[in-house]
Amino acid sequence: MEIFRAIIQLLGGLAMFLYGIEVMGDGLKNSSGAALKRVLEKVTGSVLMGVLTGTLVTAVIQSSTATIVLTVALIGAGVLSLKQAVSIVMGANIGTTVTAQIIRLSSIEAGDNLLLMLCDTDTLAPIALVVGIILLMFIKSKSSKSIGDIFVGFGVLFVGLSIMTDGVKPLIGTDAFVSFVGLLNNPILGILVGLVLTVIVQSSSATVGMLQTVASVPGAGITFAMAYPVIMGINLGTCVTTAMVCSIGTSKDAKRTGVVHIAFNTIGTVLFMIVMTLLQKGAVFGSAYWVRAVDSGAIANFQTVFNLITAIVLIPFANWLVKLSMVIVREEKPQEDKHPELHTLDEKLYISPAVAVAETVKAVAAMGALARDNFKKATRVLYKYDPVLVAEIEEDEDVLDQFTDEADHFLIGLSKNIENEWDDRQLDMLMQTVPNFERIGDYATNLVELSQRLQAESASFSDTAKKELHLICAAVNEILDITVTAFAAGDDKKAVAIEPLEETIDDMVMILRDRHTKRLKNGTCSVGSGLVFMETLTYLERASDQCSSIAVMMLARSNEDILQNHYDYLREVHAGNDLGYRAEKERRREQYIKPLKEIH
Repeated sequence: MEIFRAIIQLLGGLAMFLYGIEVMGDGLKNSSGAALKRVLEKVTGSVLMGVLTGTLVTAVIQSSTATIVLTVALIGAGVLSLKQAVSIVMGANIGTTVTAQIIRLSSIEAGDNLLLMLCDTDTLAPIALVVGIILLMFIKSKSSKSIGDIFVGFGVLFVGLSIMTDGVKPLIGTDAFVSFVGLLNNPILGILVGLVLTVIVQSSSATVGMLQTVASVPGAGITFAMAYPVIMGINLGTCVTTAMVCSIGTSKDAKRTGVVHIAFNTIGTVLFMIVMTLLQKGAVFGSAYWVRAVDSGAIANFQTVFNLITAIVLIPFANWLVKLSMVIVREEKPQEDKHPELHTLDEKLYISPAVAVAETVKAVAAMGALARDNFKKATRVLYKYDPVLVAEIEEDEDVLDQFTDEADHFLIGLSKNIENEWDDRQLDMLMQTVPNFERIGDYATNLVELSQRLQAESASFSDTAKKELHLICAAVNEILDITVTAFAAGDDKKAVAIEPLEETIDDMVMILRDRHTKRLKNGTCSVGSGLVFMETLTYLERASDQCSSIAVMMLARSNEDILQNHYDYLREVHAGNDLGYRAEKERRREQYIKPLKEIH
C-alpha cells in the first residue's frame, strides 16, 4: 500500500511540475511577446546571431520544442530562411538548459544564511504563489495576468518537485527501483531510457527535472556515469516531438528544420558519447569522479556543458547540415504561387500570440493590397472591356475568398490564446478588417459584371460620364491606397486622413447621381448605360465606406471612446468641430469637388 501511495504521489507531483512549467512558460510568452517578435525579426544570416536568438527565445518560453515549432511557423510565413532556422535550432538546445538550472535551486541548503534562504525554493515557492494569486485574483488586469502566471507557474513547479521527491523516497531500495537503476549502468540503455521518457512526457525540461528529483534523494544511487547517457537520450527524445511537428502540413524547409534538429542532436550525442567513453575508460578526472553520486546541480551543469559544447563544435558545419537536410528532403518542382504572402497563417504561430498577430497583420495587409489592385483593374475594365484583365480579376477574387476563410478560422483560434490587451485590440481590428477588404474585392467583381452588361448591350458611357467616372475613380483609388498603406504600417495619422476623403467621395456620389438623373430625363444618356452608371456609383461609394470602417477600427485600438462607440465618433467628426478635419476636407473638396463641377 505504501508503494502504491508513493507512485500516486510521484505521478501527482509530476503533473503539478508539468503544469507549473506550462503556466510559467505561457506567462513568459505573453508578457514578452512583443520583445520576442523583435528578437526574431532581427535574426540575420549570421549563424552565431541565430544561435544566440534561439538560446534567448528558448530561455524565455522554457521549451526548445516550442521554439522550434515557432521557427517552423515563421519559415512558412517567410520571416525566416532555412539557414537562419538551423542556427536557431542550435541555440534552442542551449536555452532549454535554463530550466534545469532553475530546478537546481531546490537543492540549496540555506542554513542560517538569509540570502541563501531567500534563494531556497522552500521559501521562494510559497512567496511566488502568494504574489501570483494576488495578481490573478485581486488585480485582474491583462498585464498582471501574464506576470501572475509566471509567479504561479514558478511556485507550482517547485511544489510539484517537492511532492515528486516525497514520492520517490519510499521507492528507494525497492527491488523495482534497484533493477531500474541497474539498467543505467549500460550507457546505451541509459540513452534509451532518456529518449523514451522524453517522448512520453513530451518535454525535455520535465524529464531532466525528473532525473534531478530522483538523483537528489539520498540513497538513490544515481552516479555521474549513469546520469550523462540519460541526459543525452533526453536530447534525442526532443527530436521525436520536433520531427512530428515539422512533418505535419508544413513546407519543405519546415521539414528540413526537423531533419536538422535530429541530425544536430544525433551527431552531438554520438560525438559526446565517444569522448565521454574514452574519458571514463582512461579514468580522466579520477575513477571516483565517475562513480560518485550526482545531485541536481551536477545534472544541470552537465546538460548545459553538453549542449553548449555540441553547438560550438557544430556551428562551423551549419551549412553542411543545411545541405544534408536538402538531400534528405528533396525539392519538388515548384508550383507558381502569385501570392505566397497570403499562405502564411499557420496555427503553430499560436505558441506566441504576439508573433501570430504581427504575421496576421502582414498577411491581411497583403490581402488589402490585392483587393485594391483588383478594384483598380475593375475600374479600367469599365472604360475598355478586356477579357484577359477580367480573368485575372476573377482568379484573384478566388484567392481573396480562400484567404478570408483561412483568416477567419485562424483568428478564431488565435482569440483563445490572446492574453495581452493590445494584441486583443489588434485582433478585434483584424477580425473586422478582413471582411472589409473582402467586400472591396467583391465590389471589383460587381464592377466587372457591370462592364459585361455594357459589352453585351453594346452600350457605352457618354464623354461627360467618362470624365466624371474618371475623377471619382481617382478619388476612390486614392482612398484605397491610403487605407492599405496606413493599415500595413499601423499608421494612425494616415488613418485619420481617410474620413475627410470618404465624406468628399459621398458628396461626389450625390452630385453625380443628381446630374445623371437629369441626363436620363432629357434623353442625353441611354437607359442601359445610365443604370450601369448609377450602380457603378453605388459600388464606388461602398468601397470608400469600407475604407472608413477600417480606419475607425485602427483608431479604436488606442482610443477607448472610439472603441466603445464608433457611430458617436463619426457623428462628431462629421459635425466639423475639429479644425484639422475641416482643413483636410476643404483640401479634398478643392481637389475633387471643384473640378467635378467644371465638367460639362
